[in-house]
Amino acid sequence: MGYQPVPFKAWTYSEVRWTIPREERQLESAFTSSSERSPRRRWRIAWLLGFGILVNYFDRVNLSVSHAALYTTFGISDITFGYLSGAYNWTYAICQLPVGVVLDRFGVRRVGRVSTLIWSVASFAAAITPNLAGFFGARFLLGVGEAPTFPASAKAVGKWFPEKERSFATAMFDATAKLALGIGVPVIGVLLLHFGWRWSFGFTGAISLIYFFAFSIVYRDPDQDPKLEEVERDHILQDLEAGRRNDPEPRGASLGYLIQQRKVLGLALGMGAYNYVFYLLLTWLPSYFSSALHIDLLHSVLYTSVPWLFAALMGFSAGGAVDALIQRGWNASHVRRTVLVCGTVFGLGIFGAAHAHTADQALLWISVSIGGLSAASPIGWSIPSLIAPRGSVGTVAGIVNFSGQISGIAAPIVTGYVVAATHAYAWAFVISAIYLGIGISSYIFLLGRIERIEAEPVARAA
Repeated sequence: MGYQPVPFKAWTYSEVRWTIPREERQLESAFTSSSERSPRRRWRIAWLLGFGILVNYFDRVNLSVSHAALYTTFGISDITFGYLSGAYNWTYAICQLPVGVVLDRFGVRRVGRVSTLIWSVASFAAAITPNLAGFFGARFLLGVGEAPTFPASAKAVGKWFPEKERSFATAMFDATAKLALGIGVPVIGVLLLHFGWRWSFGFTGAISLIYFFAFSIVYRDPDQDPKLEEVERDHILQDLEAGRRNDPEPRGASLGYLIQQRKVLGLALGMGAYNYVFYLLLTWLPSYFSSALHIDLLHSVLYTSVPWLFAALMGFSAGGAVDALIQRGWNASHVRRTVLVCGTVFGLGIFGAAHAHTADQALLWISVSIGGLSAASPIGWSIPSLIAPRGSVGTVAGIVNFSGQISGIAAPIVTGYVVAATHAYAWAFVISAIYLGIGISSYIFLLGRIERIEAEPVARAA
């Protein structure tokens, strides 16, 4: 019987690589540069999410810049403006818990498309409303539309990035919120001064619609993206055991089970404290500079942009630094907790603003405060994907954002009453510093070590 040649088979890189023992594959990854190991398609998703948050916060800051113009148009008081500023957060907060569950069931792409279209409509509605009631309605609708944004972004990062890259990937959308305020306040202020507040809301509606089309065309989960190369898919899934890589995502833990977990409560309280200061500054900072420190509207929006630009820089820097330290072998939990706690401690600089007598002093203390909080924020938003049981990231992120939006409701309203009663901002800043103290304690004593929560027992999950 003659020699029979074996037919040639063209093996793919992935097929060959999976014949190598797991330990050797890990060793190969350790000595292969990031650019050689995997393409960069996942970073396209990070930039897309960042653009979405940029547009999202243009919508939010528009109101604070338009305070004086709305007073002229509708004759609103400081207390009414506080309620109007919080209107968005009422529906935003109400939607958080169900949105998390909906995200885990229907996915980022479907929920994201619907929500983006809704918030685009809300921005146009605010631009054309004839009365204050209509303006309240537009803000309520905006809260519904934007409710899934942060939980969806956190879930998307959990799907597209391995754990060692998630801090910087999260910073790319979280720090963009501050960048949006830094560039959005002066841009919207100039539009308002030259064309009126209705055109500024029309502008944000137009760019929201652009983002709707961009998201609809670009976003896919990794397992649905036909252009994702196998080598990058392996890189994304490197934290999962080989036997679980192709498993469908399991049913998530119930909302009731997750709310009872100390880690979830600790993260929710800490992020709630951060969000209180964030929304106080988001809604009242231009008014603080113009009324308390007697700076005209144009200069007040320029002063307002400085702390937000510094905050964006701190957010990007902290996210990149945390990932770099973890990739060099530092303990991941210790690094993340240190930045989370220390950044929030710097947030106490808001107490210094309570005693500032000049614009420069106020600018310094507010920049220290929001800069520290912005360093902690992307770390906080990366944690739901690190502590949630599989299939529950959206729900955990929804719980955290619900806590944050309760603070977002309270901050502008409480500040409105405090300013109306005292004709000053000092006590408003003191109250926020007290809340930050509670948040720091919750990170230390409740959140503890950053590790995955045990899955809910099957009998209880059924």
